[in-house]
Amino acid sequence: MKIYAAPLQGHTQAAWRRHHAAVFGGIDTYYTPFLRVEKGETRRRDRADIAPENNPGLALAPQALFRDAAEFRVIAKAVEASGSATLDLNLGCPFPPQTRHGRGAALIRKPGLLREIGEIAATEFPGLRLSVKTRLGLEKPDEWRDMIDTLNDMPLERIAVHPRVAAQQYGGEPHTGEFEEFLAAAAHPVVFNGDLLSLDDMRRTAERYPGLDGLMAGRGLLARPSLGLEWRSGIEMDAEELRTRVLALHDAVLTDYAATLCGDAQILSKIKPFWEFQIPDTLFPRRFLKHLHKATSMAKYRAALNA
Repeated sequence: MKIYAAPLQGHTQAAWRRHHAAVFGGIDTYYTPFLRVEKGETRRRDRADIAPENNPGLALAPQALFRDAAEFRVIAKAVEASGSATLDLNLGCPFPPQTRHGRGAALIRKPGLLREIGEIAATEFPGLRLSVKTRLGLEKPDEWRDMIDTLNDMPLERIAVHPRVAAQQYGGEPHTGEFEEFLAAAAHPVVFNGDLLSLDDMRRTAERYPGLDGLMAGRGLLARPSLGLEWRSGIEMDAEELRTRVLALHDAVLTDYAATLCGDAQILSKIKPFWEFQIPDTLFPRRFLKHLHKATSMAKYRAALNA
């Protein structure tokens, strides 16, 4: 059973991935936040994020957010130029600013475009191995049925599925029945993504769906970065060790940001999201997290850390 780290914009960039692998590990492949096209090309910071020198020794799955074949080609060329042999197609982004423009989960309703992308990949980018990260639908959980034949015909390494629709974003009940049918209908390895917050969650999911290729954790991995390591060992990490390692991960990421960014405002805007998915009064007191969030300078932020 493979363990994958899901991509989250503003959270799982290269600095976090590097230091997570060093402090915790346990991840087979890190999916990167999506690359997208602006003014006819990929953004420089997106290209830097997947550069080999910024991800030493890590297995990456760069992700493409696109709305048509032209945007796919631009992203595929950039990923190929980076030396990566893998490209993940984002069919799951639930946020309206993207879906309204035909990207992310909106592509679930465009099997014709997906078929075209598969043909382009096979003929123009034969060195790239494709995967897909998707939801069950944009608004209804059975929309996957109209694209499954297309996905089965595409040269995919795996399909990661979040068993909700885009309209739910990350709330509401997952559609487990539809996911089971998706798993049975898929011709490629399937990865379960969503609501994996503990080792017990991972065990229950693996037992419920024995045909899975792997498990993918995103928000749960940010809250509990030990999940991959715990899965490997079969033992839940005790709170004191976990707290110590989370702080070590934080300090390593902060050191990176302090060395590469200019000014308190930039550094704070990058490091504060580190704490976003921590549940107050579990590993860290609510007051501690609140003080970090309210800090308006690095001096105040470091004072809150030291206190």
